[in-house]
Amino acid sequence: MPWSNQNGGGGPWGGGGGGGNNQGPWGQGPNRPRGGGGGSGNGGPPDLEEIIRRGQNQLKNVMPGGINGGVVVIALLLVGVFWLMNAIYTVQPDERGVELRFGKPKQEVSMPGLHFHMWPFETVELVKITEQQQNIGRRAAASGSSDNSSLMLTGDQNIVNVQFSVLYTVTDPQSYLFNLEYPAETLQQVSESAMREVVGRRPAQDIFRDNRQAIAEGVKATIQATMDAYGAGISINTVAIEDAAPPREVADAFDEVQRAEQDEDRFLEEANQYANQKLGGARGQAAQVREEAAAYKDRVVKEAEGEAARFLSIYEQYKVAPDVTRKRLFLETMEDVMKNSKKVIIDEKQGGQGVVPFLPLNELGRATTQQQQSTGGTQ
Repeated sequence: MPWSNQNGGGGPWGGGGGGGNNQGPWGQGPNRPRGGGGGSGNGGPPDLEEIIRRGQNQLKNVMPGGINGGVVVIALLLVGVFWLMNAIYTVQPDERGVELRFGKPKQEVSMPGLHFHMWPFETVELVKITEQQQNIGRRAAASGSSDNSSLMLTGDQNIVNVQFSVLYTVTDPQSYLFNLEYPAETLQQVSESAMREVVGRRPAQDIFRDNRQAIAEGVKATIQATMDAYGAGISINTVAIEDAAPPREVADAFDEVQRAEQDEDRFLEEANQYANQKLGGARGQAAQVREEAAAYKDRVVKEAEGEAARFLSIYEQYKVAPDVTRKRLFLETMEDVMKNSKKVIIDEKQGGQGVVPFLPLNELGRATTQQQQSTGGTQ
């Protein structure tokens, strides 16, 4: 301004910054301008117009093209920073990257780390390679809706509500990204279809408790074969059947059937135990009879062999002394025949005439019988 250098830096009213009382020509100082004294050292805030003017002057000195050239350079710098931010990308340890040049995927797969590509001519798609889980049949149970996607018909014409999960990993990122439009939805539909196929060939009892593991293995093989045919680049790790139950509408009737089957199994088990008990007793008795028969056989055989040996020994003695042996055999035979007889025979030639007529023959017979019983009965 024209008065900026008069009176040692003072204004038209005098009262410059070098001394005086800052009075104007009318005896009082003017109001301070809002921008201050333009750096006059009076401690006021700087003038905004002055700051803008000085910035423009400095920019003209730095930029050969002036303000327009500076704007262009700044714009180029911003564009460069934005381009670098999009051209550099990071692949995490649990990911793999597939770069696309004009929409066509490259053969190389980007491993974990920092990578660079020519954006926007090249883009990148990232894929998780860690194990992922796909849940089938939980939508209706979680939301309480009437979705019947988990209801399946078994081989014995029963309806079951099956909830299971599929654990899988991506083994080929390029195939996973570009061979199927919606790989996750496709996997869910294939898994549901495979479970329906396997369950439809088996009775309900297998899916409920008897053979779940075999069903899960069959479903896993069917899913893997189907996804390989699609070229999905997915490896099925595990198929886990989490729950299998009848529909709520028939749950009570099904529970009754289950209880009846359990009672049947219990009765059959009890019948088998009773049969085994009786059969074991009969087998024990049969073994006892066989042992007794074998013992009787051995005893009879041994007795016969003993009698035969005795007869042979008597025969040998008979050949040596036939008269003595014949008499001895006669006496032994008569002893065996007459030892149980109650008759008393008296030989008159041997002094039978002196026998008392009133001999107590009955008591004599009873005494003989008691004596035999005390000595072990008949020989």
